[in-house]
Amino acid sequence: MKSKIFTLAAITLFLVSCSTQKTAPVAATPTPEATPKAATLTPELAEGQNLYANNCAKCHKLFEPTKFTKEEWAPILVRMQKKAKLDDTQIASITNYIHSQL
Repeated sequence: MKSKIFTLAAITLFLVSCSTQKTAPVAATPTPEATPKAATLTPELAEGQNLYANNCAKCHKLFEPTKFTKEEWAPILVRMQKKAKLDDTQIASITNYIHSQL
């Protein structure tokens, strides 16, 4: 019985290792007019983007700034400021970055 299981496992391993590999599709290069605003960020906005990426992604996925309006972002940022333990300067920087992307 053990030899049958071993043989079956060996055959399965062989078949899996010989199967073709699936490759990820290659993304098209964006055209200049399709380039997001992030390419032209000022140092202050880049700092806000950095804070947003490093602090918010610790707990959940990052939402695109355009997913919500300015009015919808306001209570979200207030609530997240407390959870992420960000000071007023940091949250202002994140807010400025998000508003610049809308």
